[in-house]
Formats: sequence, C-alpha cells, structure tokens
Amino acid sequence: MDAPLQPGLYIVATPIGNLGDVTLRACEVLRGVSAVACEDTRVTGKLLKHLGIKQRLIRYDDHASDETRDYLLSLAAQGPLALVSDAGTPLISDPGYRLVRAARAAGIAVTSLPGASAAITALTLSGLPSDRFLFAGFLPAKAKASRDPLPCLLLQEYAGKGQRHQ
Repeated sequence: MDAPLQPGLYIVATPIGNLGDVTLRACEVLRGVSAVACEDTRVTGKLLKHLGIKQRLIRYDDHASDETRDYLLSLAAQGPLALVSDAGTPLISDPGYRLVRAARAAGIAVTSLPGASAAITALTLSGLPSDRFLFAGFLPAKAKASRDPLPCLLLQEYAGKGQRHQ
C-alpha cells in the first residue's frame, strides 16, 4: 500500500476456515487502519497473529451498545477503521449493518472489500444452477426449525417451469 488509508469505515472480508484464503488487499487494509471492530477479539486476534499484524481490537457484535457504535463512528471519522466478522464477509448474516447505516448517515466514507462469502461458497459447491439464486439467510440451528423453510426454498428453483422438486 503506497498511500495511507483515508478516514472511513472499511468492511473487510476474512477467510472462512483456512486463514491462507485472506486477500492481499485485506492484509494491506488491516495493517493500515487505526483499529479493527470485530465480533470476537479472540477469533480476529488469531487471524491477525497469523498475518503478523498487531492491531487494536474493539468488540462489536449484535449486542454492542449505542455508545460503542458512536465511539466507532468517531474513530472512523478521524481515521481508517476496519470492520470484520469472524469468518466471511461482514453484514452477510453478521452484525454490522447498524454501524454502516450510521456511518453513511454521518457522511463517513464506507468502503467494502470483496472476499469470502459462505453463501457464495455453498452455491459454487452445490452444483445448482448459479445464473440466479436467492439468499434468504442461513437455516436455523435446531433440526425441526431448519426443515420448515426447505420445501418452499427448493420449489423456487422450479417455479414457473411447471416442474416440482421431488
């Protein structure tokens, strides 16, 4: 990275499963920010240690207070601040949308770096047609609750074709 990062919020995708899958740009941004907002400081700390990056970590999850969000906004207004999730792209079934919405409302620049997404990884492994798809969130963890939405989702692939999924 030749020039220092501008103030703002940088949404940085992290690896899913294999720490070696991090992008070069993600490494550059993580080195160049003043702090990293993350779901779990232990998980992000492990990634940063693997990358040889020492950075200030601030916990930010769905339970974060308005005060924490305001503090992060003040940091992003003064300098570059990264937002990461434990794995994959932040805001895809992860916390962070309130921070991004508040940053945009405050006129703070928001930059999103492309990277790993569990939904896209699953789609590419599925063998299903990928010219169009719907991501409706991840299935619930409990067995019965995870079965309930499946018939509706499976039928969508064949909607309008006069076919039913068997």
